[in-house]
Amino acid sequence: MSPYLEACCLRASACVSYERAAEDVKYATGIEVSKSVQQRLVHRQNFELPQTQSTVEELSVDGGNIRIRTPIGKPSDWKGYKAVRLHNLQAHAASFQENSIVINWVNNQPLAPILTCLGDGHDGIWNIIREFTPEHQRREILDWFHLMENLHKVGGSILRINKAKSLLWQGKVDDAIACFADCTR
Repeated sequence: MSPYLEACCLRASACVSYERAAEDVKYATGIEVSKSVQQRLVHRQNFELPQTQSTVEELSVDGGNIRIRTPIGKPSDWKGYKAVRLHNLQAHAASFQENSIVINWVNNQPLAPILTCLGDGHDGIWNIIREFTPEHQRREILDWFHLMENLHKVGGSILRINKAKSLLWQGKVDDAIACFADCTR
């Protein structure tokens, strides 16, 4: 297989299923490369994670699930992935089913005395962030979208929600929490 054809296979496999990658490569190049060969090409790659020389000051962590194909009639199988972005360095890393890969990658970078970590509020994300550096050296931030999503789940009057939103925007977290002291949700 030529290096160019291998690169085409890898690019296609990065975007779609191996089955669809086989179809796309055949359509684009006229050469048939089966889905099992597509998979073997990916699995034999050694994807090196970037190493930085500069100090990491800010990062964000996110994750999601990917549906794995199962035989017809069997329930779908979902597998998780996590990704980390080092903001000031434009570096990224991701792992599939192995959180320790991104945790070790971050911990092997030069970290600032106080590391700012942005996450979406999911326990799986904060469990990863907790492993990066001691708690007293970490500034944890819930992203605004998810903060507002959860604020509206609490419910109550729109007046109270808007007051809390204003307080949160000003960084007055304790005052915003106090707005909901009498809520049961």
